[in-house]
Amino acid sequence: MPTNSGREKALRLLKVRVIPKSKREGVEKEGDLLVVKVRDPPVSGRANRRLIEVLSDYLGIPKSKIEIVKGLKSREKIIKVDE
Repeated sequence: MPTNSGREKALRLLKVRVIPKSKREGVEKEGDLLVVKVRDPPVSGRANRRLIEVLSDYLGIPKSKIEIVKGLKSREKIIKVDE
């Protein structure tokens, strides 16, 4: 059985709804969905970049471990988290 130098990567997929141009930023959990409010508008990827920053703080992991895998131009997104 192949191993990854004794370290296995844990991957997690999160369902996220983004609310851009919010007065307050934050993360709320609604069932299996995370609702993330960001101040930035959905222009030129600004809200997506801010989403990754907010999730990074919320989850306590580096931004480089978070990737949007589906929904780049939608409010509903699937986020991949490498742990």
